[in-house]
Amino acid sequence: MPINCAVVCVIAVVVGGAQLEEWSGGASLLHPRSAHALVSTPTSLYALAGTSASGTPVLTVERFDASTSTWFLETALPGDGLNATAAVVLDNRILVIGGFNTTTNVPTADVLAYDLGTHAWVSAESTPPAPPPLPAPRGGHAAVVLDGKVHVLGGGNSERTLADHSVFDPATRTWTLAAPLPRAEGSPAAVAFGGRLVVIGGRSGGSDFADVDLYDPATDTWSAGPPLPSPRGTAGAVVYDGALFVIGGESQARGECLSEVLRLVNEDGQPWQPSDLAKGKWEPAPPMPTARSFARAAVLGDSIYVVGGSSGPAGRHDTKGLGVVERYGPAAKEQSSPPPERSASTPR
Repeated sequence: MPINCAVVCVIAVVVGGAQLEEWSGGASLLHPRSAHALVSTPTSLYALAGTSASGTPVLTVERFDASTSTWFLETALPGDGLNATAAVVLDNRILVIGGFNTTTNVPTADVLAYDLGTHAWVSAESTPPAPPPLPAPRGGHAAVVLDGKVHVLGGGNSERTLADHSVFDPATRTWTLAAPLPRAEGSPAAVAFGGRLVVIGGRSGGSDFADVDLYDPATDTWSAGPPLPSPRGTAGAVVYDGALFVIGGESQARGECLSEVLRLVNEDGQPWQPSDLAKGKWEPAPPMPTARSFARAAVLGDSIYVVGGSSGPAGRHDTKGLGVVERYGPAAKEQSSPPPERSASTPR
């Protein structure tokens, strides 16, 4: 059952009287959002795009400063808004890749680039310019950087779910096609781990998946990993403290958002490694205080942050966003109040 917390809820792991990790409340987003993108740098988190508490497009880009535990307005997203986009950090730029336009199911192939040094969106005259568009429009996909290249996985368009696997090489500034996913799936979670891609769960139409698939770039092949205990889509995934975690999401079969957090271990109870392939099991970790779909998660410093999401069904393109931020780490940090908003066009 989801756990509702009026102020700050703390759920801790305790072993032999010593507290290891706990969930705690974090500073809320300035603008609630769902079906958004989240990226991290060594000092900050960035929340981009998505849909608001009323289901309308969110154009503001917010930055969370780890030193002050505070969200700031960073910039504004070009255009009219995106839902179910994906983003990565590559060469000190945030790349916003594809997505569905505004609150529709009409996908785009555009790739936007935001320079973290100049705090400006990259233009066609920039050096280098933004990456070229995707080979084909898509939304609801995952994007991961592995060995300096951007891998875009799955998703869908206005007609069907995709198994496509597109790779951007910044050295040649070109997209190429790699081995497709073993099955077409939208809203998977994906991470880079141990030199491989790990793609977890996902969905197509009303069906969720429990598959875990591993991609080896050296051989351009996929292999099966340990499946999840139950299917889910729109979950988050991170590698934290050397272990793979899957966080939240939605079960369409159960008709509910999930607070469940799972950690993958090997047969000896140690953190699973991609070289273990299918030899592993998912064990429960402390659940999130707030169940949510679109559980966008990232590691910053010594903690996992889960930012925004939705408490409603994830099958729409205008899901109502949450402002809640929760942190899983070794100790709770006192959160400061958000500062007055500044114009998204004002330089920092």
